[in-house]
Amino acid sequence: MSDEVLLDAVRSCVLTIGVRRTTLTDVARLAGVSRMTLYRRFPDVRTLLTALMTREFSSLFCQFDSGATAREQLVDGVVKSVQHLLANPVLNRVLDLDPELLLPYVVERLGSTQRLAEQFLREQLAVGHADRSIRVADPVVQARALLLAVQSFVLSSRAATVDVSAEDLAAELAALVDGCLRPKEGTA
Repeated sequence: MSDEVLLDAVRSCVLTIGVRRTTLTDVARLAGVSRMTLYRRFPDVRTLLTALMTREFSSLFCQFDSGATAREQLVDGVVKSVQHLLANPVLNRVLDLDPELLLPYVVERLGSTQRLAEQFLREQLAVGHADRSIRVADPVVQARALLLAVQSFVLSSRAATVDVSAEDLAAELAALVDGCLRPKEGTA
């Protein structure tokens, strides 16, 4: 039995009953395995849910289209990643039923998916520094700042799109990211 089958089962449970109500017993039953088999791979629901979130969201970090410059690729990729996250059924179910579960990742610590995103951003920033399309700065700090800005677009989207269109916000996100990464005139 692969972990993918188990992650598919927990995904189904989350979509059906939410995060808080999902149990290892539910997941084991749906996956067709014993609870002990599941416990050997994932000692608790939190570990299983973390693995699900990592699988769900880490695939977004490689969907950057080609552009003329690394900055253009990064801007396009950030906007598309936000749009894909906002359309993700797992994230939407968490926001619908258990939004308080995300609070620790906003005010206390960075989660594994945030760390993956940050690492990916650092790598893309380094490419942009090399092709001189991105303003040179400490990539660790730049990546963290981008992560924080982009995260707010994901987590606040529902409230933000009550009276402003999602398309207009996406265009402003692109302008925001492009503007913060663009080298100053005469330095590119």
